[in-house]
Amino acid sequence: MSAAAPAAISEFWEWWAQARPSIESALERQQDEDDVDGLPTELVEELSHRVGRIHPDLEWEIGGSDGRGPALTVTGGGDPALRGLAERWHRAVPRSAGAHWRYYPARQPDPEMLAQRLVLGDHEFDLEYARFGMRADQARARVDITAYHPDFLFVSEEQRLQVARHLLDWALGEDDAARWIGRITTAEEAPIDALPPALLAAVVEQVAEPFADQAWLTGEGRTPRGHPSRVMVRFPLHRQDHPLCDLHVTVAVPYRHANPDRLPVEPSSGALRKFEKRFGSLGDRAVLAAIETGDGLRVFHLYADPGSSVLAELDQLAAGWDEGKAKVASAPDPAWSALAPYRP
Repeated sequence: MSAAAPAAISEFWEWWAQARPSIESALERQQDEDDVDGLPTELVEELSHRVGRIHPDLEWEIGGSDGRGPALTVTGGGDPALRGLAERWHRAVPRSAGAHWRYYPARQPDPEMLAQRLVLGDHEFDLEYARFGMRADQARARVDITAYHPDFLFVSEEQRLQVARHLLDWALGEDDAARWIGRITTAEEAPIDALPPALLAAVVEQVAEPFADQAWLTGEGRTPRGHPSRVMVRFPLHRQDHPLCDLHVTVAVPYRHANPDRLPVEPSSGALRKFEKRFGSLGDRAVLAAIETGDGLRVFHLYADPGSSVLAELDQLAAGWDEGKAKVASAPDPAWSALAPYRP
């Protein structure tokens, strides 16, 4: 997160308090309240400018067709690197922001849109004809999607993928699409056993059910020195469940007592377990994501909220380790890229 983002978020909400009455008046004049084009050009441009000052790649939209009042969504469009920024914008909503408004940091499910028409460029897609081929991959806790529409014969691959992503957001919501959808491909012919996108939520629910409680995957490998190593990865671990945790933190802890393969044995192994339990006191300010062990060193990989006191607490925890000098290092990683080598 850039240093300018918190100020831009505060400025946004100050501006919003002044602009909201004009936006509400414009929405009331529209028969279709989620038609953003119905807002005056100057309001659209100013809203885009204010959101862009937080981050140029953030997107916004105003809806309210479900009879529950208007909603403003500011989103990273599925980009995990922007999820934390959108969350901080959302958590800064002031009490005076309008009781009848709803504010979201990610697009919400909107199943009614799955039966509407979607205009992209100069082409209009009747979404009643859209279908998904769905393949559940339990090993990755993902559903791979093949999107089909008869009009895909006439449009580019980029437009096909745009249609697919709109359908996924409307069927699941942006966060659940990021959690559970794997590979997305398109097809010019309907896949075998293709289903309407409205049924995707039921398929995802079946895939997600076994993972209601997180577990750990374990693996073995070799250290750079050629000795055995062990890796444990929390699975499944979703960026969307820890939106403020933008900081990758490693805590490297040496141990004295090891077997000939340089893996820990008692009393070091017990001390390492006690050390790990201390991470539980960090609550939702940090999440332990992966653990590497080998060559006399255990490295804990965490993702933490940079706006919290987690780093100071981890420094204090490391200072209390008595089997060598434990080291804490951190680097911004809002996309959780450092976890890529450990994911199944």
